[in-house]
Amino acid sequence: MWLALLPSLVFVSLIWLIYLVDYAGLLGNFSHWGIRSGSLIGLRGVVFSPFIHASFKHLLSNTLPLLILIWFLFYFYSKIAFAVFLRLWLLSGCITWLIGRSSMHVGASGLIFAILFFLFFSGLFRNYTPLVAVSMIVAFIYGSTVWSIFPVTELVDPSISWEGHLAGALSGLFLAILFRKQGPQKPPVVWEGEEEEETGENMNGNVDG
Repeated sequence: MWLALLPSLVFVSLIWLIYLVDYAGLLGNFSHWGIRSGSLIGLRGVVFSPFIHASFKHLLSNTLPLLILIWFLFYFYSKIAFAVFLRLWLLSGCITWLIGRSSMHVGASGLIFAILFFLFFSGLFRNYTPLVAVSMIVAFIYGSTVWSIFPVTELVDPSISWEGHLAGALSGLFLAILFRKQGPQKPPVVWEGEEEEETGENMNGNVDG
């Protein structure tokens, strides 16, 4: 459990370090390294935008969800966690670049929604009680934020990138489908009669031998 927490601590620590360097102006302004939709140079934001935050409030609001969701991903889906995390990161950024408004999109919110939707749908697709429980926990904690994947969000707060949130949600759903046969699975049900029959067959085989 504690080992699974390490990736989230490292990732969030990097985000905080980059924010402090940016805030102090040690290496210039990092905001232009975000995702600018429709611009070729804006594609670099696919990689760098999760590390860039517009304000301390923005950074703080993303810190706890990142810690919890990355931890859940690497704990419950340890065998596929790194591959899924990397794909969620890049795919959500690419979709944001395709559908986003002509402005700079920064922050880790898209990645948060990507992991959130992956965890939720992966548990449901696997129909395995512990993973379904994770889905319900995730839905309970973050379900109220789902409204921000819709364009109406722009009317409430134009500074929120609903496109990034939607891109994350689509990425999470897609990869939950793509990886549904990989990673933890529901154990096969074996009835007691079948176990006894298999045991009898094994015993007979041993005697005959």
